[in-house]
Amino acid sequence: MKRVSARSATERISGNALALTNLDKVLWPDKGYTKGDLIAYYRGVARWLLPYLKDRPLTLERYPAGVGKPGFFEKQAPKGLPAWVRTIALRSGGARPIVRYIVCDDEATLAYVANLAAIALHVWMSRAGSLDKPDFILLDLDRGDGCTLGTLATVALAVREELQRVRMRAHVKTTGGSGLHVVAWLRGSYDYERARDLAHDIALRVEQRLPKLVTLERMIAKRPQGRVYMDWVQVGKGKTIVMPFVVRARRGAPVSMPLRWAQVEQLRRSSTQDTAGYFTRWNIKSVPNLLRRSGDPWKRRT
Repeated sequence: MKRVSARSATERISGNALALTNLDKVLWPDKGYTKGDLIAYYRGVARWLLPYLKDRPLTLERYPAGVGKPGFFEKQAPKGLPAWVRTIALRSGGARPIVRYIVCDDEATLAYVANLAAIALHVWMSRAGSLDKPDFILLDLDRGDGCTLGTLATVALAVREELQRVRMRAHVKTTGGSGLHVVAWLRGSYDYERARDLAHDIALRVEQRLPKLVTLERMIAKRPQGRVYMDWVQVGKGKTIVMPFVVRARRGAPVSMPLRWAQVEQLRRSSTQDTAGYFTRWNIKSVPNLLRRSGDPWKRRT
């Protein structure tokens, strides 16, 4: 990855002029990665990332003072938004009755939000024009205390098998933290209630198959040691997910990386409990080269 040393620059991206500021601001003190490095990463992977972000309301996770310092989530498009950035206004049940979300469809918008020190990009599971109908279901596999990488992989493979039973093709990626996401793209007209019911059913089946490895207990204090917590309730209108190739605000600048199932099968034999450390091998330095060499493991099934 080419290191960025300039403090500011003005570039024309996707036909739009964009002022990039404080490029030398260090966002990852452990690695010395700067805001310029974050922008360069997102621009470098734009061709693979943008199809996953297209048409989806975007929530920014911003860290203007860098990782390790307080950050914040931002749904409402910030003041001073360039006229060429696409937005969508949606009703909200919160203090603000209408929220104007950014929609990231092009490289210029991707660079713009990265310039805001938006490290992680969270999007809806449905797209503008069909916001009541999710494109996929998500099963979030959260590693519990004492859980090994092998256990995590075993549970992910069981989820794949249960999805295959209902003739759905599963995809897997790292969360960018210590867990895995299993995603299945939906065919036909699913609303959120039906999609959530499907995710719940899959989770129950996996728990029945692997009762010593899986828990559905939501309260952390009540979860048995060494198990994978399978979170199926993340499916819902307005709930968000980090898509493939999105960066996380963690040590090492890890990326949520799509995996091949053959890689997961190899991990079944791993006894390491430092899953986050293992997954950090996919980061803003390594991922662009991997994509240029091998492409998207999911083959952009969006």
